[in-house]
Amino acid sequence: MKKINWLEKVADPKFWVAIIGVTIALLVAFGVDEVTVEQVSAVIGALGVAVAFILGKSYEDGKREEGVKIGEIVADITADLTDKIVEELSKNNKQDDQH
Repeated sequence: MKKINWLEKVADPKFWVAIIGVTIALLVAFGVDEVTVEQVSAVIGALGVAVAFILGKSYEDGKREEGVKIGEIVADITADLTDKIVEELSKNNKQDDQH
């Protein structure tokens, strides 16, 4: 059985988008008001960005000893994660508006 690399998973933007999606679905299913759903989504999104940043900086620190400059890559990953979270939140807000 293949071992799951959880550090890699939590650094992946798709992981956080999936967490937000599942959370929103559950909150809506249990009749939680829209404002609370949006607030919970924002907190999860912020957490995802923070985790990705911390892991990225840790990776950068490790690679710095090898002489590799990856600051730009970390910034791109963080920006990509933020963009995907905002995109997912926008989709969910549009779906909520249609109901």
